[in-house]
Formats: sequence, C-alpha cells, structure tokens
Amino acid sequence: MTSVNQKWLNALPKVELHLHIEGSLEPELMFELAQRNNIDLPFDSVEQLHSAYKFSNLQDFLDIYYQGANVLQQEQDFYDLTWAYLKKCESQNVIHVEPFFDPQTHTDRGVAFETVIKGITRALNDAQVKLGITSQLIMCFLRHLSEEAAFATLKQAEPFIEQIVAVGLDSSEQGQPPEKFSRVFAEARKLGLLTVAHAGEEGPAEYIWTAIDDLKVSRVDHGVRAIEDLELMAYLKKSRIPLTVCPLSNTRLCVFDNMSEHNILQMLEQGVCVTVNSDDPAYFGGYMTENFVALSESLNMTKDQARKLVLNGIEASFVDDDRKQEMRVMLG
Repeated sequence: MTSVNQKWLNALPKVELHLHIEGSLEPELMFELAQRNNIDLPFDSVEQLHSAYKFSNLQDFLDIYYQGANVLQQEQDFYDLTWAYLKKCESQNVIHVEPFFDPQTHTDRGVAFETVIKGITRALNDAQVKLGITSQLIMCFLRHLSEEAAFATLKQAEPFIEQIVAVGLDSSEQGQPPEKFSRVFAEARKLGLLTVAHAGEEGPAEYIWTAIDDLKVSRVDHGVRAIEDLELMAYLKKSRIPLTVCPLSNTRLCVFDNMSEHNILQMLEQGVCVTVNSDDPAYFGGYMTENFVALSESLNMTKDQARKLVLNGIEASFVDDDRKQEMRVMLG
C-alpha cells in the first residue's frame, strides 16, 4: 500500500480543533517579540531554541512553553501570533479553526485579559474576511492551578463571553483529575458555554470518563488512552463524542515511542470520531499537513481514511449546520 502524497494532503481542506495559540509561537517570532518588548530570552539564537525542543514528557515541554509566552505583552503581540498561525493555515488549506488560549499564562504575569482576547479575536476576524478561514475561540483553564483561580478567570471573561464558544482544561494532566474543576465548568455551562477538556493523554482512561460525566464535555482533547477501556471505546463509538488527537505531539512527548505505534487509525476503523490536530505546532515539528503526512508515512493512511478524519473534524466542530455543510462541499 502506497502512502498518500504530501501535495494531495496539503490541498485537502482541513479543520483544526485542538491548537494552543501560544504553542504556535515560532522561534523567529519569539525573538522578534522579545526584542520589541525588551525581554531577555535564555537562548542566544533561533537555532539554540530549536535544539531545546527535545522533550521526554509533557512537563519538559511546558517549562519552555511558559518561558516563551513571556514575550507576549501587548495586544499587537497576540495579534501577530494569531495572524502568523492563520497564514500557515491558509498555506495548508485549513478552512476552519477552533484555537485554545490560556489567559492565566498571561494574567498571572500582569497582562490584562482584555489585551489577550482583543489581539487574538482581531486576527481571527481578519482571517474570516481576508482568508476565508472561519473560527471559534476556546478559553482554557490551567489544571495545575486552583479551582479558585479558574473561577477568577471565568469572571474576567464575562465581558467578552460573546467571543468565546467554550471553556477547556489543559496543562499538566497527571495528578490533576478533571473533577477538580466540576463546579467552574458547571458555572461556565450556565453562561451558555460549551465544554471540552484534555484527558487520556498522559493521564489514564478513567480521566476521560470523568471529563464526560463530571464536566459534561462535548469533545475530549487527546483521549488516546481510551483504547485501554473497551467499555469506553463502545461508549465513544455510540455517543460520537469526538477525540481531538494530535499525532506529532503524542510522539514528541513520548505518549507513543514511534508514530508507527499510534492508535488513531485503529480507533478510526473502530468507528470512534477521531480528528487530526497539531496541538503546539511550533514545538512539535509540524502543523496540520505535517500531521497528516506523518500518518501517511508511518501508518500507511489511505485517502479514504484522510477524508474520514476531516469529515469527523467537520462533524465535531462548534459551527452551525450551514457552515458544516459548506465545508463538506469544499471537501467534495
């Protein structure tokens, strides 16, 4: 069986549902913003920074991720960050995106919530007009921080609630079960927000159940450990609760030792609504096309499987039925 070629995969209309906007901060832009804002980076060059992107686990990555976010200070910085990601989407025919942002990463160091969301949403709005890329924005709580801190962030978000479609849960998963945030997620749902959560990446399959039962999530982010629980797999297949899987991220963070061991296509063939996403592409070696190419090269993904993965992404997206139908037509 021959692998699907890169040109075809790049041209394939795609939908991204699991992308941390701070994780799209390329080293070149990081240095540019550091200079703009007079911030010293603990790296001498772009090359040195690239060479630091070798992680043995999630925490190794998060240490550099939070360090890099320090260069984001002004509304224009958040605009430039988001616009750079959207231009990459345009080059890879990504037609709809639902990025995450982590306000606590910024507010905890004195950057106003308003500064963050205004810069991001201005770029998203420009992308719809200038690039034809539609979007929905998801606000994440950092799970290594307290529930109290999450409630404070939700309060800060209230004046901007019309610009946010859902809340999510990210950062270090181990020892931070989803139920820690049950009450703040319930409050977010009262405000009309949908919910998603990272679960079953480094944490156990049990966390996926908790995200579904306690947080009432519409989607599970990552979720690759679901395959360890047959009852959960049957439930995911029946309920069509999507898993937003990030193949390159999973291998870079050693969730799988090698892409050839990844279970995304196995879950796809078992009828689970799995989707392909890039997570933190600046750090993990690739955006949407590179993730699809990796599946083609290491798992012999077929064109039919690639199209199914995109259709799952369209189904799992938080847009109305008219936009979903438009995207299906674009897929052909």
